[in-house]
Amino acid sequence: MLYWLLKYVLLGPLLRLIFRPQVEGLHHVPATGPVILASNHLSFSDSIFTPLIVPRKVTFVAKAEYFTGRGIKGWLTKMFFTGTGTIPVDRSGGRAARAALDTQLKVLRAGGIAGIYPEGTRSPDGRLYRGKTGVARLALESGAPVVPVVMLNLDEIQPPGQLIPNLARVRIRFGPPLDFSRYAGLAGDRFVERAVTDEIMYELMELSGREYVDVYAQQLKAQPTATTPPATPVAA
Repeated sequence: MLYWLLKYVLLGPLLRLIFRPQVEGLHHVPATGPVILASNHLSFSDSIFTPLIVPRKVTFVAKAEYFTGRGIKGWLTKMFFTGTGTIPVDRSGGRAARAALDTQLKVLRAGGIAGIYPEGTRSPDGRLYRGKTGVARLALESGAPVVPVVMLNLDEIQPPGQLIPNLARVRIRFGPPLDFSRYAGLAGDRFVERAVTDEIMYELMELSGREYVDVYAQQLKAQPTATTPPATPVAA
């Protein structure tokens, strides 16, 4: 109930008025049936604007730290993500990450939309980084089509670490669904899962016009002394 209240009464109308989302390709999202929305990840606001735009309910996963913060800010963040049906995920991997994927599978098997960020974390510099194979596992185990979606400028509107977003028009683009039925029965094959993930990341690169870097963003973030050139997005 809180999801729909936030979307259509409490928060959604105000966000639409202020940020005037410009959306391309929304017709690629099927009106019914299970769908995986695979998105690049530029900003905290990604998980707000995608569900706002898509008419159906979108269930995302988010890092567990969003649910364990302290003080008023921590409580508000937890209530927001809980109310919008977001699933906490322990990014350390293993069984905790598998539990989050299993929950997403339940969403898909019930005919819903599962949202996922294949990169696993926000881009540190706006570029697109190597995808983790959880998105492939979801696609192969559920049989659901994967619709690529890209945030085109949310890193400019709300850069990492910035609490108050800049006022600008949000731009989002959806691509045609990707069908991986040719790999039916091959979930768990790491070579197939890598191929599926790379195909999804290629589509995200094409849609976004962002430079692709074939390393995990989390690895880059773990190197505090590393320096990287700024992103050089292609005009979209």
